[in-house]
Amino acid sequence: MKIRLVSMFIASVLVFSLLFANISTASASLPHYAKPSVPAHCNSVNGLPDPKCTPGAANPNVTQDNIQKTICKPGYSKSVRPPVSYTEPLKKQLMKSYGFTDSLSNYELDHLIPLEVGGNPTDVKNLWPEAHTGNSNSFEKDKFEDYLHKQVCSGATSLHEAQLEISTNWMYYWNKSH
Repeated sequence: MKIRLVSMFIASVLVFSLLFANISTASASLPHYAKPSVPAHCNSVNGLPDPKCTPGAANPNVTQDNIQKTICKPGYSKSVRPPVSYTEPLKKQLMKSYGFTDSLSNYELDHLIPLEVGGNPTDVKNLWPEAHTGNSNSFEKDKFEDYLHKQVCSGATSLHEAQLEISTNWMYYWNKSH
């Protein structure tokens, strides 16, 4: 009887330990948004981001070999987009870095390499306050992003080429494409 009680006790401790290990492992896999290091003294030229502050950053989980399972899959961008609780404070900080003092509503926090072309969702090197006005505005860039997404997913352009075009001088390549 005593051995049976000890065995049951050990078994329940083991079960509890396994359950606890699974819970702590599961919570460790939830996304964690660390406070990013924000650059200072950035200058936007002709509506394009400062390449020293915002050179662009690719998502290492997206490769040419897996685009059909990642960026070309409907809903992908929404699945990796960071929450507003991460992006809104960052937008304010980056607006200060870029010297923008007008209304937050005049800008969007843009992914230089867009999520739909394999851009890094949270890396501050890929985020910048993009104006809604001017020649190089957010609405024009959105058109180029959609174009590049279609080109990459159809196989007409490589993922690397699309990321390079949009991160170096997207207006030049957008004007060249049409």
